[in-house]
Amino acid sequence: MTKIKTAVIGAAGYTGGELLRILVHHPAVELVCVHSNSQNGKKVIESHPDLIGDCELVFTDEVPSEVDAVFLGLPHGETKGFLEAHSFSPETVIIDLSTDFRDESNGFIYGLPEVNSAKIKTAKRIANPGCFATGIQLALAPAIAKGWIKDQVHISGITGSTGAGKKLAETSHFSYRTGNMSVYKLFTHQHLKEIKQTFRQLNPDFGSEILFVPYRGNFSRGIWVTVYFPFEGSEVEAVATYQEFYKDAAFTFVSTQDIDLKQAVNTNKCILYVQKEAGQLVIYSAIDNLLKGASGQAVQNFNLAFGLEEKLGLNLKSIAF
Repeated sequence: MTKIKTAVIGAAGYTGGELLRILVHHPAVELVCVHSNSQNGKKVIESHPDLIGDCELVFTDEVPSEVDAVFLGLPHGETKGFLEAHSFSPETVIIDLSTDFRDESNGFIYGLPEVNSAKIKTAKRIANPGCFATGIQLALAPAIAKGWIKDQVHISGITGSTGAGKKLAETSHFSYRTGNMSVYKLFTHQHLKEIKQTFRQLNPDFGSEILFVPYRGNFSRGIWVTVYFPFEGSEVEAVATYQEFYKDAAFTFVSTQDIDLKQAVNTNKCILYVQKEAGQLVIYSAIDNLLKGASGQAVQNFNLAFGLEEKLGLNLKSIAF
């Protein structure tokens, strides 16, 4: 197999580290550049000590121009300026993990494989979805496509502390998070914009209000989403619709028994559970915020863009217990 020369820009953070953990074992990847301005000159294992024995590379602040693929793990708002300052070949596949191009501006395609697989396969610029956005969209996409939602849709979601990034803030300290829970960005979360964009793509008539309550959880990784809305059909119909919608999805699964978060943590899976209760269709959605919610999905998009088997390098084990 010809190796794909790959660079990771902004590799010192959580998503950058997760990309490295996947890519060092990916059979189609030659990792030629691990970029970080803050860690320039240091060994990768100084920032990501769990990679001892797996990676001998050193961080650099230089940006290569001749590569086949670039993953951008820069802070939100910095990618646009980075691409203005650094040029790549028109044939270089660029996968951005920030929010900067999720509106599909500047030639970027929104990288939710379960909806945009055909476009991703021919794309050179891919905007990776947000973590909450992934869990919510996959929970609701079949219902949106069927036009089942006529009124408000209610969503609650809880995320681990790694969702806030590696840089410390008051609400990400252990002393704040442990034994604690809090709400943030009530009804105004930044991922709502990309969620509504996808829903309008699936159903141009969609205009229902999305009421999303995001919670900070007292655990390090994973996202649990619960959505519900009035539904006149049967549970059997709903489950069958969801299973049909995701029958060809490489990583999204509709479980026929109740689920828990640890089934998805440390994997690139989204696991869904669909039930009807009190006239409401209720869907649980579980993902790992750093994998299916970020770096794992980025590699899934990489595989699609290069015509590789979609699961290549992503057969990961859940922590289970």
